[in-house]
Amino acid sequence: MWGFKTPSKVTTFLLGLVALTGASLFDGQGEAAAQQTPQFLPDKHLGVTSCAGSTCHGSIEPWANSVVLQNEYVTWQQKDRHSKAYDVLLSERSQRIARNLGLENAATADVCLDCHADNIPAELRGRTFQISDGVGCEACHGGSERWLGVHLTGGGHANNVQAGMYSTVDPVKRAKLCLGCHFGDSKKFVTHRIMGAGHPRMPFELDTFTWSQPAHFRIDDDYAKRKQVTNGVQTWAIGQALAMQNILTLLTDPKRSHDGIFPELVFFDCHACHHPMSNLRWQPRASTGLGPGVVRLNDANLVMLRVIAGHVAPELGDMLQDQTRALHQASTDGIDATGAAVAALQDTLSQLIEKFASHSFGGDDMKALLKGVIDEGLRGEYVDYAAAEQATMAIGSILDAMQKAGLIDQATFDAMGAKLDEAYASVEKDEAYKPATYVAALQALKESASGL
Repeated sequence: MWGFKTPSKVTTFLLGLVALTGASLFDGQGEAAAQQTPQFLPDKHLGVTSCAGSTCHGSIEPWANSVVLQNEYVTWQQKDRHSKAYDVLLSERSQRIARNLGLENAATADVCLDCHADNIPAELRGRTFQISDGVGCEACHGGSERWLGVHLTGGGHANNVQAGMYSTVDPVKRAKLCLGCHFGDSKKFVTHRIMGAGHPRMPFELDTFTWSQPAHFRIDDDYAKRKQVTNGVQTWAIGQALAMQNILTLLTDPKRSHDGIFPELVFFDCHACHHPMSNLRWQPRASTGLGPGVVRLNDANLVMLRVIAGHVAPELGDMLQDQTRALHQASTDGIDATGAAVAALQDTLSQLIEKFASHSFGGDDMKALLKGVIDEGLRGEYVDYAAAEQATMAIGSILDAMQKAGLIDQATFDAMGAKLDEAYASVEKDEAYKPATYVAALQALKESASGL
């Protein structure tokens, strides 16, 4: 049976996406904000063993009467792919990528370690710190030297954060953290050249990647009192906006936007070029205004944001639609025109992040956004694979949130889940993607949702 906890198609799809990646996210505010994520703060990292005691987070089984599971370290070590991120660098494929890039060893090169490990400066590594631990506790929660004592005394989450712990429960901060590796930022960035050497694409959606990881927390009344609880739709919306900010920041960064005489191709739709010449797949998209033969910017996040903004903040949604089209047009006019278009978009995105962070995203919002994402595809906006990929993960996030909120009965949930499996199957292999097949899956999803 299909379900969000053990979804066969979703699991297959995600495992394909993260086959070689470590852990990561983006900081849309540029250099200054990127400095605020754990890797670039001056706190000493004591290593995962500082969390692994049997009376701390290293219990084999969850504690029965504890507000905290206490087995978080074991969950990370045994079930979380982040713990194996460094080991990936020892594989033959990783070593081949390193050789192709002229690197001596993937397991020692900063360009690899920055995302496949907690790659902090040597002077910030405590006595038991091991780079081979991969993406461990402090890579996400921050160097523990200042906050570990407060944490051990049970001072509460707010006091932990005050002492220097990175607040991953805040969806904006979580998005900045994750995107730093799952796309890149001003300090670390998977370029087209790195992908050409053999690294996989870097697709990402914050909520889907969050719930696909094994949970090392228990959301209950006590958790809600201590920490911020965000439903998946709000997390999805914030993640989309920050991802787009990240892309646009780097697109206009002189150090990142070009590779010789070529623009940095990672910002563009991969499949505009990477498909057989005999595959006459081009179709017009009204939202871009571009004709055939133009290599389009990857605007998958903008497509999702138009749906979200159109419902939550209609005026900003209209502005975003006009600015998206202007960006596509500017990309054919030159660097100056593109920079001006990006500046306008960045201002709108900043406003949207504030709107999304303060919006509750209740049941009516979820229903409207589910309909909006599906209808956008039926209007022809998912002819590009990347947009279909984002839309599929978005539908999953919305359905999951609706089910948790009690807005879908089990029969409808199962029926829609089966249709979503078909959508996932149609985007499982990017090179085999056929827009008509995907649209048919969306139409089936829409019909299964007719009772909502």
